[in-house]
Amino acid sequence: MKIAIYGQFYHKKSEESVKSLLDILKERDAEVFLESQFYSEITTNHGISVSDRFQKFSALDNSFDLLISIGGDGTILRAVTFVKDFAIPIVGINTGRLGFLATIQMDNIKKAIDQILDGQYKISKRSLLSVETEPANMGSIDLNFALNEIALSRKNTTSMITVETRLNDEFLTSYWADGLIVSTPTGSTGYSLSCGGPVIMPEAENLVLTPIAPHNLSARPLIISDDTIIKLRVSGREDDFLISLDSRLATLNCNTTVIIKKASFTIKMIELYDESFLDTLRKKLLWGEDKRN
Repeated sequence: MKIAIYGQFYHKKSEESVKSLLDILKERDAEVFLESQFYSEITTNHGISVSDRFQKFSALDNSFDLLISIGGDGTILRAVTFVKDFAIPIVGINTGRLGFLATIQMDNIKKAIDQILDGQYKISKRSLLSVETEPANMGSIDLNFALNEIALSRKNTTSMITVETRLNDEFLTSYWADGLIVSTPTGSTGYSLSCGGPVIMPEAENLVLTPIAPHNLSARPLIISDDTIIKLRVSGREDDFLISLDSRLATLNCNTTVIIKKASFTIKMIELYDESFLDTLRKKLLWGEDKRN
């Protein structure tokens, strides 16, 4: 297999996981490519020995069979910007905290990687969001898609903003809030959840609109079909507002119309046969945990 590895290496505790993964892949004689900055980080700052057979990459193409992310869910979101629409399956080794997307635990790396290399896994296809603006002025963001969510929020002000929202050109409402999140099912366990949004099963063909700290007490998260075209316009006391695509930020002028819809491609997330989304919910959100039980 031709395997790409991506990480950020913020934590000392990641070192053992990196060493373990590299040893396993070397033993299995895989064709391994490490992202260039990650390669420099682990060899220069952490002194990890890397096999001469391992190579570096700065971009991917559809010749790769797998991308392994080392870190938390945020690392996977950054890894997605390398995968783009190449349909390369992704799996994450969780050295972060919660880990809804990065599901391989550090004490289970060898077993999990052996299963993946032996083809003992299933694929969970995750939908993404794409965004366009009128006029086109996304500025520093050169990739117009997001796996988790696209969020509009206030900038340089403590005042709320108004987000005029249209669904398939029909007026829905104007949210008076700190901002508005448009989330995929994958992102429903992220920022949207922390703002009171619902958890959505990954295979559901839905999106959710979740206002951020709304001042209208009647404003509630709204689940919509994922074939809906969403148009947003922001107004407020400042001339600009922020738009975020997962962790990537840009500043837009309030004269901008933001158009959000389902992307034309999906991301393939690897799931082992002994794990599931419901199992992850119970483990990560502690569903059913009760001292009385």
